[in-house]
Amino acid sequence: MARVLVAMSGGVDSSVAAALVKEAGHEAAGVTLKLWGGAQDSGCCSVSDVEDARRVAANLDLDHYVWNLTEEFEQRIVEPYVEAYANGSTPNPCIECNRTMKWGTLLERALALGFDAIATGHHARIVATKNGPRLGRGEDSAKDQSYVLGILGEFELERTLLPVGNMSKAEVRDRAGALGFRTATKADSQDLCFVASGDREVFLGARISRRKGKFVDTAGNVIGEHSGIDGFTIGQRRGLGIALGERAFVVDIDSTTDAVVLGTRSDLLRQSQGFASASFLDGKPDSNRVVLVQTRAHGAAAEATVNREEVAWNQPQQRVAPGQSLVFYDGDVVLGSAIAT
Repeated sequence: MARVLVAMSGGVDSSVAAALVKEAGHEAAGVTLKLWGGAQDSGCCSVSDVEDARRVAANLDLDHYVWNLTEEFEQRIVEPYVEAYANGSTPNPCIECNRTMKWGTLLERALALGFDAIATGHHARIVATKNGPRLGRGEDSAKDQSYVLGILGEFELERTLLPVGNMSKAEVRDRAGALGFRTATKADSQDLCFVASGDREVFLGARISRRKGKFVDTAGNVIGEHSGIDGFTIGQRRGLGIALGERAFVVDIDSTTDAVVLGTRSDLLRQSQGFASASFLDGKPDSNRVVLVQTRAHGAAAEATVNREEVAWNQPQQRVAPGQSLVFYDGDVVLGSAIAT
């Protein structure tokens, strides 16, 4: 039996995770992180989510805590998010939140309070290997969240439980219903907790001094004007605010000139992808070894080899926006992660 602190977001997955931890005989308690209290108090840490988590904990007869980490969240997640867009890159705040808040502050505090591990409701698995615990894809491929947990190292994996990783989403909801949880039919959170759906430009506009710039084609010809590079990301097609008579995509962003380059889908294709800040659990894969690389939370992984600070795709792939994560797999097991450049 271990002492386990369950991160309870107020959703159905973490509710069932808490129940499974208790059923396994562990000494469990629940905690909800209050990360954001701004105007867009939605997503995964709203006031109603805190109440849902509290009621589930009461149903399970678990102690429940609420930790207010809004100041740290602002400094470590929100400010870098804004700065990244201002510089023409595309951050992944959910991954950074997992790194610095959940498997940073939360895990550190849990261990300091005498807990042996933390548990979450993520759809991923802890896999035992000859080299130690590794992260594997969740049983439900449609809900797999190993991509957003690809930053976890062995220290974190040794102190983590992922109780719903071997269940389908339907099984999780059925279990929640059988337990009488109010979260059983609750919709999954889709938005950033600090940016309401569709309001990224509004959020950023209140924090960034906008600089107008030019739309240019791939030959460098000016074809229009935009209100600021923070409104765009590599691969974007919708909401460009310019009519060209044909489908156009953002293929590059130049923060030094504030130019947004538009082109065709084929202009986005690359044979290789640079990266930085790489971390591999068992060392960087040999350059002759074919691995799978996933570039979006719910995107398909593609075959590639890893050469120095670059991924060489077996087949051309769409350029990955700088700031996004690359997660490397051997089959269903995570090898490591890096940040696209």
